[in-house]
Amino acid sequence: MNDQTGVHTLEDTDTNPAAALEALGLVLPVVKDDPKYINWRSSRDGSVYVSGQLPYRDGVLPLAGVVGDTVAVEDARALMAQATLNALAVAADALGGVERVRIVQMLVFVSSAPGFAEQSRVADAGSELLVQVLGEHGRHARTAIGVAALPRNSAVEVQMVCEARG
Repeated sequence: MNDQTGVHTLEDTDTNPAAALEALGLVLPVVKDDPKYINWRSSRDGSVYVSGQLPYRDGVLPLAGVVGDTVAVEDARALMAQATLNALAVAADALGGVERVRIVQMLVFVSSAPGFAEQSRVADAGSELLVQVLGEHGRHARTAIGVAALPRNSAVEVQMVCEARG
């Protein structure tokens, strides 16, 4: 609680990520390594770079296409939440558990139809999930970019930089 105003803020709460995931009905998936690259790499300063994650669910891309054309914004938001959950699972694996994760930056790619300008609304679904699960440790710097195409015709992809909670 802020001593001067008596107002509660996110940073005042000690979010329990495992309990938050359970309350949301979510389980961190197992994200398999790709033989051509690794899912994460740590730097000497303790930052962990999570490779771009697609919205796979149980090894399947549930929906493919271009947002604003063949994929509706609400469907893209659901895909974004799944891709973010996958990236969070990689970060948790890298840092020794979801309770140790602090998100620094998220980079969101949205496969966008010409004239589509709601990339930030799609990206918001991932940001919202991170704050729901990690509280203040889920708040992050973010960039959302519209692109012509993504691997496997995915509608979204997310990359993250994170670190261990201090």
